[in-house]
Amino acid sequence: MPTHKPKATSERTIKEACTLMDFLTTSFPDKSRTTIKSLLAHQQVTLAGRVIKQFDHALHPGDVVTIHWEKGKTTLESPMLSIVYEDKHLLVVEKAAGLLSIGTQKEQKKTAYSMLSEYVKKQHPGNKIFVVHRLDRETSGLMLFAKSEEAQYLMQNNWRYAVNQRRYVAVVEGKLETGDGTGKGTIKSYLWESKALIVYASPNPEDGDLAVTHYKVVDSSDNYSLVELELETGRKNQIRVQMNSIGYPLVGDLKYGGHASKLKRLALHAHVLSFTHPITGKPHAFETPIPEAFVKLVKTSGKKMRKPFPESNKTNQD
Repeated sequence: MPTHKPKATSERTIKEACTLMDFLTTSFPDKSRTTIKSLLAHQQVTLAGRVIKQFDHALHPGDVVTIHWEKGKTTLESPMLSIVYEDKHLLVVEKAAGLLSIGTQKEQKKTAYSMLSEYVKKQHPGNKIFVVHRLDRETSGLMLFAKSEEAQYLMQNNWRYAVNQRRYVAVVEGKLETGDGTGKGTIKSYLWESKALIVYASPNPEDGDLAVTHYKVVDSSDNYSLVELELETGRKNQIRVQMNSIGYPLVGDLKYGGHASKLKRLALHAHVLSFTHPITGKPHAFETPIPEAFVKLVKTSGKKMRKPFPESNKTNQD
C-alpha cells in the first residue's frame, strides 16, 4: 500500500470568536494540550502569516490560522532579515542596515531579494518573489515584497493610493530647532543627480524633480536630534539629501555631509508601513521599534515619541 506523508501545513478559517487554544483543541482533537503548547512555543502557528505564541490570543470570524507541522520547514533564519508578516500574496520584512534590497553587478547573493527567493522556494520550488520598492543598503526597517506578479503590479501602479503611510526615524547632527517652536517643518526642493551619482537639492524648479519631506523633532541634545520624517514624494536619497541641505546631515552619512559615529551605520530606519492589501482590500499597518542605539545617541533615555504624523504617505522610494 502506498504511504502518505502528513500535510506540512493545515489552514483553518475562524467561524466564531474564540481563543487560539480553544480553537486548536477543538480543530485537532487528536492533539494533546502539551503538543499544542509545543507548537505555539516553537512558532509553528501563524495568523495571516504572523507567528502567534499566546495560547489565549483572541480570534475573530474570518481570521486564517495556519499550523506548520514540520518545524523549521518555512523558517527564515538570518540576523539581517526577519519576516514581520506573510500571506499568499505579500511579505513584509524588516531589513538590517548593511543588507542590499536587491542585487547589483558586484553583489547578487547576499540581498533581501535572494534570501526571500530561497525562503519561498523551500515552501514550493515554483514560488517566486517580486520587488515592490527598495531601501538603501545603509537604511534599516520595513520593506514590502510581493509573491505574485499581480500583487506586484497592483501595489506599484497604485502606490500613491494603496500606501497610507511610510514613516522614518533618523538621527541628525546638531540640535534641530524650528522658528515657531513646534519642532515641525517641511523641506521643499528640487533634486537632480550628477554623473558621479551624487544627488543635489536646488530651490529652482527647473533644476530637477520636486521633493517634499515633512519632519518632526522627537527629542534632541546639544549634538544630535532624533527626527521623525514622512515623504510626500519619493526621490533617490531624498531624506539624506534634504536634511543635509538645511544643515542637519544624518549621522553616519559620509556621502551627504555626515560624520562617522559610534553607531557605525547610517542613522536612518523605516519605522512605519501601512497600506491597503492589493487583493483583499483590507488595511494593514506595521510598526517597528525605534532602534535603541538611536535613542541612546541623543540621550533621550527611551522617551516616548510625540503624536505621529497623520496618515498620508505617497511614495514607494526613499
